[in-house]
Amino acid sequence: MANPILVDRRDAVETVTLNRPDALNAFDEELTFALRAYLAALPQRQDVRVVILRAEGRAFCAGLDLAGWIDDGSQGKLQHYWRLQRSLSGLLELMRACPQPIIGLGHGAACGAGFSLLLASDVRLGAPDLRMNAAYIKVGLGGCDLGCSYFLPRLIGASIASEYMLTGRFMSAETALSCGLLSRILPAEHLLDAGLQLAAEMASNSPMGLRLTKDALNRNLGARSLSDAMAVEDRQQVMMLMSEDFAEGVTAFREKRPPHYRDR
Repeated sequence: MANPILVDRRDAVETVTLNRPDALNAFDEELTFALRAYLAALPQRQDVRVVILRAEGRAFCAGLDLAGWIDDGSQGKLQHYWRLQRSLSGLLELMRACPQPIIGLGHGAACGAGFSLLLASDVRLGAPDLRMNAAYIKVGLGGCDLGCSYFLPRLIGASIASEYMLTGRFMSAETALSCGLLSRILPAEHLLDAGLQLAAEMASNSPMGLRLTKDALNRNLGARSLSDAMAVEDRQQVMMLMSEDFAEGVTAFREKRPPHYRDR
């Protein structure tokens, strides 16, 4: 059987590709646990600075493949669905917990779990045919699932988020761009090159500075006040002021040359 995810390395950037194109990259057990294992290892991998998340075939991810989850009846339906739910929701927690920025490249359909994967990414680029929806409510479930009720209102505001989550309506790439959910729309054939270019630009910065920036953005999305947000920033900056990479960055700036960071 084909690997459920493909991983390609270019310098300090890894591209992770969902590889169930015949099933529109819907999440079965194999794909879910392969992606979980990859994400869970990232905090210990300082050699990887940026991750690109993309998919093979004509869709980014059609959501959940219920037929791809084995229920042998030994634990009852409650435990079966609890395992399924927590296995998927854990993916989103791992994406936010890893120190590497994640660039999501969306094309075709991104439904349910696929939509949440893009929402949990740090930056999103989309093809013109990208169509996203919180599909859960369309199949008799609640519209709040897999982090959608956390991410979407913070990214585009409560009113627009509520509209899409209460209806299950598809959001086009153009609408997503207009409300700030996408950074750019590019032809599908240019998505990967654009993602690699953006990743290389991120990776050219100091390794610890990159990790701490994602950490502060995570924390300050839910900050209670400006003072709380700046307290996180102040501590990070003082720590970085003491680093060798800060000294190298200043020297390189003065000498008008690219810096050579050593993560120290």
